[in-house]
Amino acid sequence: MDATQWLWAAIAAGVLAVLYGVLSTTTILRLPPGNARMQEIAAAIQAGAKAYLNRQYSTILVVGIVLFLVIGFSRLGWPTAGGFAIGALLSGLTGYIGMNISVRANVRTEMFMPM
Repeated sequence: MDATQWLWAAIAAGVLAVLYGVLSTTTILRLPPGNARMQEIAAAIQAGAKAYLNRQYSTILVVGIVLFLVIGFSRLGWPTAGGFAIGALLSGLTGYIGMNISVRANVRTEMFMPM
């Protein structure tokens, strides 16, 4: 396979992974969220996870900006810095979405693991 075919294969694999993620998310989040006490605990976990991510990402943002500037002013140049910024933003977004979905899905596991 030449480089173009590998590129299209990688894009197709990425699209399939995103579709699987959307399907899994919708399937899991359609399950019942449990009783009132379980939902109360889940809400506290969600609030804690959100606070954690906000604090972590505010620190990472400062480091990312510094690295962006260092890369931009180096021999690598601004196109490379732009690629770094896009990758960092998408990576952060992935982490945020993953944490959000996982803490919302956790309360639904009781259905499969009775207490």
